[in-house]
Amino acid sequence: MTEDWRPSATFDALHLRARLNACIRGFFAARGVVEVETPVMSMAGNTDPNIASFTLDFGGRTEGAPRTRWLRTSPEFPLKRLVAAGFGDCYELGRVFRDGEAGQRHNPEFTMLEWYRVGWDHGRLVDETVELVQAALALVGRKVRVERRDYHALYREWLGVDPASAGVAQLREALGDVEIDPDGLGRDDWLDLLMTHRLQPRFDRDTLLAVVDYPASQSALARIRPDRPPVAERFELYLGPLELANGYHELADAGEQAGRFRQDGEVRAARGDRVPPTDMRLLAALEAGLPDCAGVALGVDRLMMALQGTDRIADILAFDFSRA
Repeated sequence: MTEDWRPSATFDALHLRARLNACIRGFFAARGVVEVETPVMSMAGNTDPNIASFTLDFGGRTEGAPRTRWLRTSPEFPLKRLVAAGFGDCYELGRVFRDGEAGQRHNPEFTMLEWYRVGWDHGRLVDETVELVQAALALVGRKVRVERRDYHALYREWLGVDPASAGVAQLREALGDVEIDPDGLGRDDWLDLLMTHRLQPRFDRDTLLAVVDYPASQSALARIRPDRPPVAERFELYLGPLELANGYHELADAGEQAGRFRQDGEVRAARGDRVPPTDMRLLAALEAGLPDCAGVALGVDRLMMALQGTDRIADILAFDFSRA
């Protein structure tokens, strides 16, 4: 008889998670942001080339619709549809799923918090995200410093490379002795590797760092501001080396969004990866009119790891992937 029927987390960790969930809900209730629930299964999938989705086949009647459904990697698309329909500020706290992500710091199913603020830009949302994380850290009596740094300035000052103009050879050289298989990697991949291998390990564990205004080529679903060079109105929030959140001043142009979906599909096809169906309902919502807004996704399990002072995700899950 094995012992893997027992929880992977301690009871103290599970009680702390319940307190964190209550803290999150209280935080938004005090600000008039409404909790909603959106579908976990969808006819469309996430086209991001760096995210793999789970699929399943529905066995009942579909009235001509596809049987294959995609498990969400985030609640982003349906939340934006709610905002476009006029619902207003909203959030969702729930499970999401990503294939191929299992290990010390990753679990294929995990908890994500995502919320949208109408009339806000990403700069203002940085402040609220910081306030939420500070409220969570207060549950364990922890205080941290807060800093905000421009993405381009960070790379120039810490690595001596300009992310707007440096070529692939220069970016590879900045990685130093980190050995990476270069096959199939593009310029943005090398920028990401510099972040994960050269910058994040140097982030101070007692600092909550917001990195803002990413290269336009890393816009994802963010607006692009016509600076010199153009920048994506996007931010990521780090607690020490741990990435906690990713937020945008949301793209509202349906045509541009459709183009980005097509580009994602081309990258996937070139790699021989499956290309998920495009979310036409999201595009219809953008066409109908998404109000000016900002949104952010925060990894609750990552935040729990910070509260517990552990780098093992199993320590904060009732049953991790190996025990599910």
